[in-house]
Amino acid sequence: MNVTTTGLPGVLLIEPRVFGDERGFFFESFNQRGWEEATGLRSNFVQDNHSRSTRGVLRGLHYQIEQPQGKLVRCVVGEVFDVAVDLRRDSATLGRWAGFRLSAENKRQIWIPEGFAHGFLVLSEIAEFLYKTTDYYAPQHERAIAWNDPELKIDWPDGIEPLLSPKDAAARFFRDAELFPAPGLSPQGTVPGV
Repeated sequence: MNVTTTGLPGVLLIEPRVFGDERGFFFESFNQRGWEEATGLRSNFVQDNHSRSTRGVLRGLHYQIEQPQGKLVRCVVGEVFDVAVDLRRDSATLGRWAGFRLSAENKRQIWIPEGFAHGFLVLSEIAEFLYKTTDYYAPQHERAIAWNDPELKIDWPDGIEPLLSPKDAAARFFRDAELFPAPGLSPQGTVPGV
């Protein structure tokens, strides 16, 4: 696999080695030993998730303030615009985001470590999205930030009116979000200086 760093420390773009011919293709979507050698990370994935969404569905921006989840994400049908937002209180990139087009065609994956919010917008008629997580879903700790937050200024693709769940439509703004603490601190507080 080819691993590329991004503008957000810890967020990685992963491009697997694909073997293809006129019959189709094959690739290893995950190999623990290869993952550790290529990334230097020892991640313990405990849950696999699979969603199917129609064009315009926007899921996110989600995170768990306790039991935080690292996520290895990919799109296996269609295409999405995938976004990670840094919510680590002590990070030099706090409040910055990175976006990536993930599709069945490009087979790219994104590693989003603990401490980030995550979301995606479906660009194709249908998209199926898979992700591995490093901790279990904990609804009591789940939080969401508004997709159109005026401070984050995420540059979502034009021409698509997002379809949101009631939970995502009621998401907080970044300035009111609970942030991930520096080590040893409780997960309380808001954005410094806001």
